[in-house]
Amino acid sequence: MDAWRREHRGLAPEMFVGELATALTLLAANPLSGPVHRERPGDVDVRRMSLRGSRYRVYYRFLPESDRVEVLAVWHTSRGREPELR
Repeated sequence: MDAWRREHRGLAPEMFVGELATALTLLAANPLSGPVHRERPGDVDVRRMSLRGSRYRVYYRFLPESDRVEVLAVWHTSRGREPELR
């Protein structure tokens, strides 16, 4: 994905990589900071974080028993639909 972005995004090839790295750092420090995207009664809610400059969204869930953030999808908003998440 990174190689394709570097080749096809002439104006700011580093934007996506930088935004994603920043988002992952923020999620590691505060995993509940993203708004709930989909509630899952009896399971862990799916959350999302927007990468405003590159218009991607990171869909994730926080697994408190292992203190981990699991990234489910990185999705561009131009697709016009939400990703299918498990």
